[in-house]
Amino acid sequence: MADTPTIQFDPATALVVVDVQNDFADPGGALYVAGGEETIPLVNRLAAEAEAAGATAVYTQDWHPERTPHFDTDGGPWPVHCVRGTWGAELHPELDVRGPVVRKGTGGEDGYSGFHARDPQSGEEIDTGLHALLAERGIRRVVVVGLARDVCVKETAIDARRLGYETEVLLEGTRPVEAEPGADERARREMGEAGVTLR
Repeated sequence: MADTPTIQFDPATALVVVDVQNDFADPGGALYVAGGEETIPLVNRLAAEAEAAGATAVYTQDWHPERTPHFDTDGGPWPVHCVRGTWGAELHPELDVRGPVVRKGTGGEDGYSGFHARDPQSGEEIDTGLHALLAERGIRRVVVVGLARDVCVKETAIDARRLGYETEVLLEGTRPVEAEPGADERARREMGEAGVTLR
């Protein structure tokens, strides 16, 4: 980890840690992201550095009902995962949580971005409250880490840019799920085109 880029934290910066939950970061999880658990020591180090610099660390958490059009059991694209109140939905036990937790996908909608969930049938966007939380603290820049890089990290980072935040994704603090070949490469391209800095 000696060549990890140095992230400068200050009170106008937030570290946004996306979905480091058992179903994604534990090999026994329902939608395990290969190497997901390897990101945790770096994420914890960054959170401690953020706290020391007066920056904000905030954590997102998928928190789905048992039945949702998001799941393949109801016609969606994903296996059942992060069902609220289950082991799989819990934040990974090794994750050092140093700030507020924002839950997403709580009403059965697609909870990809930490900022907005989307109703899979109507397409309506539902605000998670993350933007208001950051605005309240005077945040102008976000550094995004977590899981999975080609799905929720990508959507969170692109949304952050759309909302006007200077946005960076620290690649070493993320891993892709690659549900289809080329998904990670495509996600990196989309983030770059949206103005997200990849480090």
